[in-house]
Amino acid sequence: MYSAVIAGEYVQVKGLRVYDFQPIRKPVIDKWIAEEIIQRKPGSVMKLSYPGLEVSIVVELDEVVFKSEGSEYSISINDVRKAADSDKMYMLDEGILIPLEVRRKGYYKLLPVAPGKPPTIEINGIHMHRITNTDPEKDTLAKIRAARIRPGVRVLDVCTGLGYTAIYSVKKGAASVVTIEVDDAVLYLAERNPWSWLLSDERIRIIHEDATKVLPRLDDESFDRIIHDPPRLTSSTGDLYGLTFYRELYRVLKPGGVLFHYTGTPGKLRKINLPGKVSSRLEKAGFIVRYFDRRALGVVAVKPR
Repeated sequence: MYSAVIAGEYVQVKGLRVYDFQPIRKPVIDKWIAEEIIQRKPGSVMKLSYPGLEVSIVVELDEVVFKSEGSEYSISINDVRKAADSDKMYMLDEGILIPLEVRRKGYYKLLPVAPGKPPTIEINGIHMHRITNTDPEKDTLAKIRAARIRPGVRVLDVCTGLGYTAIYSVKKGAASVVTIEVDDAVLYLAERNPWSWLLSDERIRIIHEDATKVLPRLDDESFDRIIHDPPRLTSSTGDLYGLTFYRELYRVLKPGGVLFHYTGTPGKLRKINLPGKVSSRLEKAGFIVRYFDRRALGVVAVKPR
């Protein structure tokens, strides 16, 4: 089993455990790339482009040669065929295709969803992004629009995951993003996912701690926008949906600031209204709930001026 150890180090900033995100810039393939490789004629060349990494793939009769950043590795065409039949993503490391998965505290893997699109994380069979009739990129952009991310805003992003909302916030011009992630297995996969590598942007600060313990240590009225994208509501994640936590979100948001809280619509068939319950608690915390955003599947609320 490949050692699932995160690559970065920690620094203490105002008593917070800030993680120095380190992208592992090595070639990554999914089943669509693998299928294209095995369909190529011997002697043909493919190009892959990732943030900060260009890869040339030379297809030979019985092997495939990957060239990037002065490195050159060969793998057998049979290994590529195995990748083409898999629903996992693979990183090329020292001539070996390593499945991007973690078998610890459950089963985590990077799940490719469409050719050329960012993957999601699947944890014990549950997807961390919506993928039915959409993809993780579209899902992220819907959340960014719902949170009204604008140039110059300071963003708090609760539950980093693969970092797409943090990354697209700075792409939309956010001055800074503080993003919180408790799970090192998630950070391990993010460091190896090319679509997550921009988490190393200097405008993004990752706090690797429990969000319920981080929020009370953040300054009053220090953010213009909050994106709260918690895991599915369970007994272990309930504090992220609680009134105490919502009051902390209210405290750190500036007057006039916007909160987007992803809820999805779990329990809809059983007539359980999670967005309604979340809205009620947000109002008790002091927020004004504006509406439920049907494209982003979450509640949009503001802090009164």
